[in-house]
Amino acid sequence: MSRFEKIAAKLPEYGIDAVLVTGAANRLYATGFPSSAGAALVTGKGSWFVTDCRYIEAARKRITGAEIIECTAERSTRKILAGIVKEKGLKKVGFEERYMTVEEYRLWEKELDCELADANKLLMELRSAKEQGEIDCLIGAQRIAEKALTETLDFIKAGRTEQEISAYLQYRMLCGGAEKMSFEPIVVSGPNGSMPHGVPSAKPVAEGEFITIDFGCVWGGYCSDTTRTVAVGHVTEEMNKVYHTVLQAQLAGIAVAKAGAAGKAVHEAAAKVIGGAGYGEYFGHGFGHGVGVEIHEEPTASERNAKPLPEGAVISAEPGIYIPGRFGVRIEDVLVITRDGNIDITEAPKELIIL
Repeated sequence: MSRFEKIAAKLPEYGIDAVLVTGAANRLYATGFPSSAGAALVTGKGSWFVTDCRYIEAARKRITGAEIIECTAERSTRKILAGIVKEKGLKKVGFEERYMTVEEYRLWEKELDCELADANKLLMELRSAKEQGEIDCLIGAQRIAEKALTETLDFIKAGRTEQEISAYLQYRMLCGGAEKMSFEPIVVSGPNGSMPHGVPSAKPVAEGEFITIDFGCVWGGYCSDTTRTVAVGHVTEEMNKVYHTVLQAQLAGIAVAKAGAAGKAVHEAAAKVIGGAGYGEYFGHGFGHGVGVEIHEEPTASERNAKPLPEGAVISAEPGIYIPGRFGVRIEDVLVITRDGNIDITEAPKELIIL
């Protein structure tokens, strides 16, 4: 079943006649075609994808299951799809509330002769459970990123700056076949490591410091996401304790992550380990988030998500401890949720590495 057909099959459940897909992430999911412009209309009796001259040739080669139409300055995407809505007698069309701006909504509302209803939940539900082809792309992205990490560890030494390490890591991912980065890498050392989303700076890394490296790349349109914390030269007894507390917390969360388990339960398993070691106040974010065509998507494994994880979901597993002004540790893998448990698709070693 094509993605267009999967979306169309859900329409009756949500009481709508069609879905208008305009956001880049959903557009990529629905069509399998990356582009910075275009919109799709999916109905139970056919689908259409409209884009401009920059993408029309590639779209016709890559997209199946939909009629491909070229828009022009005189015949805009909105006018083309409005004509189809009218011709097909569509009365209620879903749109992406999460992605569409107020300005865009008003323009579509003005053009379309139908009721607009939020269809974000429909699309997120489909994206939450990955197909094998999607998982293959996620694994491919992981392998590229992990190879780059191995190469970057050889590059790291006392005196290198966080920015230099970040730049080299990105270079190695691109050389390895990455399409682009999943996000700007986080490379933070020593006291900067206490900021979970710190920005690489001109600070040189020093002997006796942790370096937290959070990075990922895109391959086949899908994101990888990995964090490893390594040390330079040596570690203190407390640094060693914190590292292994985070590792045990991650393993505890992984142990309960399976289809049907609440995201909250997975988070709490890890938080219990960190709290029991006396570091509960230094773990402030969720255990994990969904990973796919976007680096952060549904479902989440956080204390705010009481819903069960679906089979086929792909989530990160990334607990951390961050002691302000001193250091931080985070260890992150990516899991495919199965009926009986999960498959960890991350192969990078997790034992404490001292460079």
